[in-house]
Amino acid sequence: MMRRTATFVALRVVHGGAGRIVGHEAINVLDATTTPPQFSQNATYICWSSPAFLVASLHLAAAHGDDGYFGPRLFGARKFWSEMRARRGTGFTAPPAVEHVRHEGWCGTTSDYCSSPDCQINYGTGCDANQKPSGLDTSTVSRAKLGSLAYGGAGVYDCVNAGDIAITFDDGPYLYTNDLLDKLKSYGAHATFMVTGNNLGKGKINDPSTPYPAILRRMIAEGHQIASHSWSHQNYSELTSAQFTEQIVWNEIAINSVLGFFPTYWRPPYSICPSGCESALAKQGYHVIYFDLDTEGYLNDDATLIQNSKNIWDAAVNPSNPATDSFLNIEHDIHYQTVYNLTEYMLASLFKHGYKSVTVGQCLGDPSTNWYRNGPAGSITVPTGTTGSGSGSASSAPTSSATPTGSLVVSLDGSCGAADGQTCAGSEFGSCCSQYGYCGSVDDYCSPANGCQPAYGTCSASSNSASPLSAST
Repeated sequence: MMRRTATFVALRVVHGGAGRIVGHEAINVLDATTTPPQFSQNATYICWSSPAFLVASLHLAAAHGDDGYFGPRLFGARKFWSEMRARRGTGFTAPPAVEHVRHEGWCGTTSDYCSSPDCQINYGTGCDANQKPSGLDTSTVSRAKLGSLAYGGAGVYDCVNAGDIAITFDDGPYLYTNDLLDKLKSYGAHATFMVTGNNLGKGKINDPSTPYPAILRRMIAEGHQIASHSWSHQNYSELTSAQFTEQIVWNEIAINSVLGFFPTYWRPPYSICPSGCESALAKQGYHVIYFDLDTEGYLNDDATLIQNSKNIWDAAVNPSNPATDSFLNIEHDIHYQTVYNLTEYMLASLFKHGYKSVTVGQCLGDPSTNWYRNGPAGSITVPTGTTGSGSGSASSAPTSSATPTGSLVVSLDGSCGAADGQTCAGSEFGSCCSQYGYCGSVDDYCSPANGCQPAYGTCSASSNSASPLSAST
């Protein structure tokens, strides 16, 4: 009988000091009767059933440096090589200052290991989830429960106002969020941003060296709603009660340090919120928000797949009737195809079918004064008034203005007033300066009744509907 030879190949990767990959070679393993190769402790052995795959891998390993990102097109992610390099024997010099442990259980110092939510916060002090943001402590702020919308509990899945579609975006702000805001503005649409404070290696959202503080201000200035999606997107079931409280309060601190107020709306990461979570959020004064329409954009973040998400949207919206129906939709502004492809498709469809694009608070009939809490003493107060209708209309051009002094500069970050020395006149965030010191273009900012500051921008007595804005690409 013919001896059967196993098509089994191993890649031997040799490590030098500090874990550097200094060499590699192929080892053929024939069958159980063949003398096994000698395995050294300063090497990693990865096995394949395909020699051709191994040959391609050798070229990739030789062509890349020390960052562990050897073959995204072949292997699908840097995770493969990061883990391979982490599975070393004892015969090598360990890298210094390894304090971060990634979800799969390997130590490292790069963002692959230290970024939330994958970094294991109980086993690595350097995880960014363990880094508290700067700002006033919000934990002692009174948690009065305003309005009729339930706090905590089983949560909200549906809008109550027929004809409303509330599109929500989780996990940002991120690299694409400013462009997303441009798209929403071009349609006169409003949305709700479920903000995460420090995830995906983006840094703290209140860090002035990042673009995120300006993005948060822009969201408010343009009539969107901000809600909390936790500090670092941790799974509730893996947290202690103290850690969960930190996830709540630290995001409040970060948001409050930028805006002067923080949200009363919360979306649980992974939509995981058992009874302990529900009661904790009730105590902290949060409405728990879920959804009834999920296009699964996070599963279709590819030009060849995003049509799947459009099909899910169409299956829900096309046969619906805005006279009786409404939708609470979930998306994620961390995904390229969602921002640059799917969002415009949804907005065009939404208005075509006669719906309004509104915030979650609007679709639930909750007054905007209930959406946020004042921060601690020294913070800016909560904005008052109403937001835009989300029906594709824009406010009329402001009709009155005061000439700013020569010392004022045009606002580049959305703030205005005497404290900043900035005017909204000519600002991309809107030409009206609200009583709270932010630029915008809706009644909250432009109406004298709401405290518009004519010395730092333009103000109008009223606003009215205009033709729908054109859908630019």
